[in-house]
Amino acid sequence: MSGVEGYMYPNEITLYWSILIVLYPYITGLVAGAFILASLERIFHVEAVKPTYRLALLTALSFLLVAPLPLQFHLGHPERSFEMYFTPHDTSAMAMFGYVYLWYLMAVLVFEIWLDYRRDIVLRSQRRKGMLRWIYKIMTLGSSNISVRSLHIDERVGWVVTLIGIPSAFLLHGYVGFIFGSVKANPWWSSPMMPVVFIFSAMVSGIACVMVLYMAVTRLRRKTIDMQCVDTIARYLFYTFIIDFSLEMLDLAHRVYEADESFRSLDFMVHTKLFFSQIVLQIYVGTLVPLLLLAITQVTKLPEIVRKRLYAIAGGLTLIGIFAMRWNVVIGGQLFSKSFLGYTTYKMALATREGLLMSIALTLLPLGILWVLVKLLPPWPEENGTKAAGMSI
Repeated sequence: MSGVEGYMYPNEITLYWSILIVLYPYITGLVAGAFILASLERIFHVEAVKPTYRLALLTALSFLLVAPLPLQFHLGHPERSFEMYFTPHDTSAMAMFGYVYLWYLMAVLVFEIWLDYRRDIVLRSQRRKGMLRWIYKIMTLGSSNISVRSLHIDERVGWVVTLIGIPSAFLLHGYVGFIFGSVKANPWWSSPMMPVVFIFSAMVSGIACVMVLYMAVTRLRRKTIDMQCVDTIARYLFYTFIIDFSLEMLDLAHRVYEADESFRSLDFMVHTKLFFSQIVLQIYVGTLVPLLLLAITQVTKLPEIVRKRLYAIAGGLTLIGIFAMRWNVVIGGQLFSKSFLGYTTYKMALATREGLLMSIALTLLPLGILWVLVKLLPPWPEENGTKAAGMSI
């Protein structure tokens, strides 16, 4: 349901894109950002972030498996989504997503994880008993050669796959911004900056997510957090966040300078209906405060315990701020009439197919999948210093 203020046509009163469409770009952004963080170690040889390499890959896979579900529930007839594969339509951005998703899932992410874990999978298929033994045997895909030469080939092929995966990750999330930015009839969305902003905000959210997960899980395992690793991740998060915030401010400055016929209406909406979600949550709580906390850790030498707390707070607030950004784009772009004379209100239901409970369930589902993946493919190194092969939470 929605409340109407001013003049709106009947077909403008209903918001067709709900919180599930907010959740969709948010989840895909976490996927892209986590993969970019993983690529720092393999492609750019940032050895300090190596403790989070495998965790970042598993995190990306967990969220990627859930990414299409918000769209599926929103469709009402999820079986229709398969038609995009059987009846290709290269002029549809949404249809092209299906191919990008399959490419990124199967040809990039799953393949890279399999190459990286193949040695561990083979060893586990030989050591485990019962059902787990058969699960690992299936996961070997019939490849049991773990000689030095074979593992070297895996490493080289994995490097190439990761290299291909970087532009694929940008494409996966950048196309979401492309969809919004190409809607010329909506001045809130129509901006050539939209795909770029989406990509950098995805990197920010993914890096923050992996940083928080690494700190939380390491604490649950009662292990020592690698502060060099966390400090390095926080530094990259800080730099990427500055770029993201600068791009958003550049887009805002362009809108203010252009000041077309829609500007007064959009300005009114920002100061009323979107004041809390955009000004308070997105800008102050989700952007300026995390940037300030991260800046403090960069310019001052604080004790480890203080840095840990600041990183955890900054990471959590960053995730809230990026979600608020997605909310403001998706929901905010539907709150005003095409004539700029009226406004509506989005009221989220609780227990419907597109309600709050469903959104919470879809948000928590990737964490459940990640828990299963960590049990099957532990990302932690063994105590003897060999390649990760068997420590679980």
